[in-house]
Amino acid sequence: MLRFPLRCLAACVAMGVPATHAADAFASDSPWMSGDWGGLRSAWLAQGVDIKLGYTGETSTLLRGGYQHKDRSTRYADQFNAGVDIDLQKLLGWQDAAFSLGLTNRNGANNLNQKISAPGAAGMGSTQEIQGRGSVTRLSELWLSKGWLDDAVNIKLGRFAVSDDFAVEDCLFQGLAFCGSQPGNYVNSIYNGPISQWAARLRYRLSPTVYAQVGAFNVNPSNLENDNGLKLNTHGTTGTFTPLELVWSPTINQLPGEYRVGYYHSTAQAEDVYKDQFGQAAATRGNAYRTDATRHGEWVVAKQQLTSVNGDTSRGLTLTASATFQDRNTTAIDSYQKLSLVYKGLWDARPTDTLGAGIARVHASSVYLRNARAVNAAGGDLPEQHSEYVAELNYGIQATRWLNIMPNLQYVKDPDGVRQVKNALVLGLQVQSQF
Repeated sequence: MLRFPLRCLAACVAMGVPATHAADAFASDSPWMSGDWGGLRSAWLAQGVDIKLGYTGETSTLLRGGYQHKDRSTRYADQFNAGVDIDLQKLLGWQDAAFSLGLTNRNGANNLNQKISAPGAAGMGSTQEIQGRGSVTRLSELWLSKGWLDDAVNIKLGRFAVSDDFAVEDCLFQGLAFCGSQPGNYVNSIYNGPISQWAARLRYRLSPTVYAQVGAFNVNPSNLENDNGLKLNTHGTTGTFTPLELVWSPTINQLPGEYRVGYYHSTAQAEDVYKDQFGQAAATRGNAYRTDATRHGEWVVAKQQLTSVNGDTSRGLTLTASATFQDRNTTAIDSYQKLSLVYKGLWDARPTDTLGAGIARVHASSVYLRNARAVNAAGGDLPEQHSEYVAELNYGIQATRWLNIMPNLQYVKDPDGVRQVKNALVLGLQVQSQF
C-alpha cells in the first residue's frame, strides 16, 4: 500500500524548492527546528505529504504537601514522535482520502505522583500528562480514511486511539486532568494515545456544522504491555468498545466553537469493584470479585471562543468545559468535571503566547469507596477515596515557531481523593519542539 506513495515522494524531492527560499535550521520563523531541508519539506507539503517529528519534555517538582511531604522530589518524562500525514487527494488524486503513520516513544517511568499519592490508592491523575504507558516505542497511528459525497460520509480504518476522534479535547496544560479524551484516562478498555487499537470510524455530516459518528474499537489489554508496542495481531482480544458522538461546530458572534456529546458501550468484561458472584461484599467474604459483562458511560465537551483581538480570531479568550460519567460498579473513578480558560495573544508583542488556568474535579465511585470501607472494617488497610480537586496556572511562551516553553503551577487538593494526604503544590515545566 505504501510503494506508490513512496515513488511519488521521490518525485517530490526532485522538484524541491530552491535552497535560497528554504528556512535554515534553528531559524525563529521556521515551523521546524531542523529547517526546510533545502526546500524539500515545502515541496512535500505542496504535494500533500507532511512529515511529523516532535518532542515533548515535562518536569514536575513537589514544592510542598503530598503523602511524602518532606521529600522535595523532581521527576522528568518525555515523548518523541515521528510520522507522516498524507493528503491522498493532493498526492494521488483520491478524492477526500488521507493516510497517517505515526510512532511514539515515551520515557520516564517514575511519576511524581508516587510521592504525592497514598500507597494503594487508585490513580486519579498525573502532574505530567505524557507520563505513563511504559518507556517503549509504540505504533500510535496506521490508518486510511476515505470520504464520499463531498465528504458527507467518511470512513476511517486501521490503528488509532479512541482519543483521536471521540471526546476530543485540546491539551494546553501539563496536568493530565486538562489533557486529552478524559474517558480514556479512567476506563481501562478505552486507550488514549499513544496506545492504538484496530478500529473503524463512520462519520456522517448532517449539515456544514453538525456531524454524527460511531466507532468500533478492538479491546485488547495486551496492547498495554511494553513488549507489544508494535503489535499488529488481535490475540488477546476481550471485547469491542463502541462510542457514539454528535458534534456541533457553530460560529457564534463570528467566533468558533465546538460542542460534543457522546455515549460508549463496551462488551469487554470488567471486574466489579465491590460484589462477588453472589452479590455480596467480596472483600469481607473472601471471594473473588465478580465479572460484569458490559460497561457504559457518557461525556460532554464544550469549547467556545469568547473574545477576539481587533477582529483577529487567532487571538482571544477560549472557554472549555467538560464532564464524563463512568460505570460506578466497574470503574474506580466514576465522574469528572473540568473548566478551563486559555487566552492566546494577551499582548500585541506576544501574539502567539498563551495564558491558561483550569480547575477539575475527579470523583471516586461510591461503590469503590464502599469496598475500601468494607476491607478496613475487616482489619485491612485501604485508602478511602472521595474527590480530588486539581488546579493549574500556566504561561506558554512561543519562543520560536518550533519551540514552546510552558512553566506552570499545579495545586492538588486531597491527592487521589484521600483526605488524610496533605494538599500538594507542584512546579512544572513543559517544553515542546517540532523538528
